[in-house]
Amino acid sequence: MSKKRPVKGIGTAETIAAQNIDNSPYVFQKEKIKYELQIKDLPWTDRQKEIINTFLDKKTKVLLLKGPAGTSKTTLAMYCGLTLLNKKRISDLVLVRSAVESSDSKLGFLPGDIMEKFNVYLTPFHDKFSELLNKVQIDRLQKDNRITICPINFARGLHFSAKFVCADEIQNFSKREIHTIMSRIGEFSKVFLCGDPEQSDLPVGKSGFNKVYDLFNNDEAKENGIFCMELTEADIVRSELCKYITHKFKELQTSEQQKTDKDCWKPSDGK
Repeated sequence: MSKKRPVKGIGTAETIAAQNIDNSPYVFQKEKIKYELQIKDLPWTDRQKEIINTFLDKKTKVLLLKGPAGTSKTTLAMYCGLTLLNKKRISDLVLVRSAVESSDSKLGFLPGDIMEKFNVYLTPFHDKFSELLNKVQIDRLQKDNRITICPINFARGLHFSAKFVCADEIQNFSKREIHTIMSRIGEFSKVFLCGDPEQSDLPVGKSGFNKVYDLFNNDEAKENGIFCMELTEADIVRSELCKYITHKFKELQTSEQQKTDKDCWKPSDGK
């Protein structure tokens, strides 16, 4: 009587071993937090909720958010980052800004080391953390080194894996600087880029925000996990006064641009 040969298939040792192989990429990261954050849930508008849901979706890797002052861009970013941290989907937060002062006023020399000098530019981040968490939780995150501050000038060579990265006020980033921050993205990281192109403090034509936004505002970018979203004057929630002021300054800018275009000399097209 002939012996039956074992058939490879479901339930065999070879199949079970193959199923247990972890093919996910190796990523070095900090251990996730072992405590729960009590994040305050703010009265988000429908559009803000849509932005939060889009960013927190697993297929989203990068979100570029454009909008005027008062639309809670930075608050949305911080809320998303803290939510990811709380859900153990990332290990820590990286906050990036450019050390660009107002184009009309300069602070001049600032005392202290590099982080003390740069800290003045991070006031908006601190304000948003205070709005979303209590002081005990903020102190704990800082003590655990869960919040890293990174001037864009020092971002080259860094590698962000399993991190939430927020680059704020990127209307003050050049195209090359935005490329630098986006090309730092490693596995399991999510990047939130936000800014208001109407408030750039760079010389005319130096801001890369609109160029990069337009570059990735298409279906091909979405397929690769990069989404572009925009807030408008109608989404301003800071105050009705802020909404009115923003509208009037936009009218002024449009009027000045029309006057410039009218006064600009143009060739006669051969006539």
